[in-house]
Amino acid sequence: MRRELCCRMAFAFYDLETTGTSPAFDQPLQFAAILTDDAFREIERVDLRCRIAPHIIPSPWALAVTGVRPGQLLDPALPRLFEFTQDIGALIDRWSPAVWTGFNSIRFDEEMLRQAFYQNLQPDVFATQFNGNTRFDMLMALYAVWHRQPDLFEWPVDASGRVRFKLDMIAPLNGFTAHNAHDALGDVEATIHVARLIAQRAPAVWTELLGNRDKRHVQTCLEAFQPLALVERFGGGVPRATIGCFCGYSAGNPNQAAFFDLDAADPADYLTADDATIFAAADASPKIIRSLAVNKSPALLSVPAPTAVQAQRAEVIASAPDFRARVAQALAARFPEDPAAPTPPVEKQIFGGFYSHADKALLAEFQRVDWRRRQEIVAALEDPRLRQLGRRLVAFHAPELLSPEDRSRFEAWLRERWCAPDTHEAGWMTIDKAQRALDEVQASRELDDERVAELANFLDGYASRFSTAPMD
Repeated sequence: MRRELCCRMAFAFYDLETTGTSPAFDQPLQFAAILTDDAFREIERVDLRCRIAPHIIPSPWALAVTGVRPGQLLDPALPRLFEFTQDIGALIDRWSPAVWTGFNSIRFDEEMLRQAFYQNLQPDVFATQFNGNTRFDMLMALYAVWHRQPDLFEWPVDASGRVRFKLDMIAPLNGFTAHNAHDALGDVEATIHVARLIAQRAPAVWTELLGNRDKRHVQTCLEAFQPLALVERFGGGVPRATIGCFCGYSAGNPNQAAFFDLDAADPADYLTADDATIFAAADASPKIIRSLAVNKSPALLSVPAPTAVQAQRAEVIASAPDFRARVAQALAARFPEDPAAPTPPVEKQIFGGFYSHADKALLAEFQRVDWRRRQEIVAALEDPRLRQLGRRLVAFHAPELLSPEDRSRFEAWLRERWCAPDTHEAGWMTIDKAQRALDEVQASRELDDERVAELANFLDGYASRFSTAPMD
């Protein structure tokens, strides 16, 4: 049964610790979450961990940062990644509806979780966006606070004088004690602390930012054709605001809005410009027309007192539907599909189309039955992506069901993956990449000699361990 609360809004603060930084080719090792009401009073907390999947080699840097030991990656007392994703999926359903909130979560944790669901055949890859759930990112909220009310926080500064927007620096500097950084549960508690400070000290800003978690709200604000402030951060600089006006949705993606910088140029100069000029405004650097994802809780704020020039230029855009249509085409043309490009790895095909109703029903059954029935379901799936991922799962978790030929093919695939050449296409961690990273860790002195030796022994035995031992 789903959670029942008397509050108006529930927040599900969460964080992941992972084997590396690639959502497509790494995996979560820890998922921690705390459910609160809208006053940030704790209702429930979870701290889940799992083993490493058989085909993944962890980044030595990730293990150095998180403190995870090689023995933990193979601990038989922990669930496998497949069951881990089932547990998270069930939790999301039970806590729904909630505002799923993290720190840099929309760019990282959300993508990592989405890939884990996809690769383990969970029916609802976008679970944190369905059933009344919405998403919110506290890092984007901090950027907005920096712009609108910078005296709200003490901001950490590094040795070079740059302001740092790192959770493990900002939270302690602003009153959060006992922060266990690089542990998912510690980061969740720190994120709640930062959220509470913003909500208590700047309630108007907090309310305005929370509204952006609903893409329909963002669209309504944009389609008023009033000057708005889009706060972003580039490189290692401080966040800055672009005062702009909505000027259309991408013809190829309705969640991608065009945002004209009202201080950088006069839109009247572009109304009769050729297509190349409009494309350059959207693609050149610096951009006159920016791209804004309406479904990713952008740091979009009202402008209480726009200048006369800003207001007049916004009015020009509002009165030019043909111009907005041309901008929509220019935005879509920025990333054309190459029909001659090779088929990407199945992990990179996550956005290759929605599942059919028949496949979704089979995926729901897949979660409930034994592996023999799962093997039958995999063969019946229509979507080739799901069949490929499903065959992989059967090989991981029920190798005894494979024919000798399929077993040999799977082991050859595993060896080829671990020993792949270092190319752009091979975005996963290989044995050679891991060894180079371990050398860097050793040279950095981030770990003592005992920990380095432990990691070296783990990598040395990786291929032989998984090619000879049962994959359970």
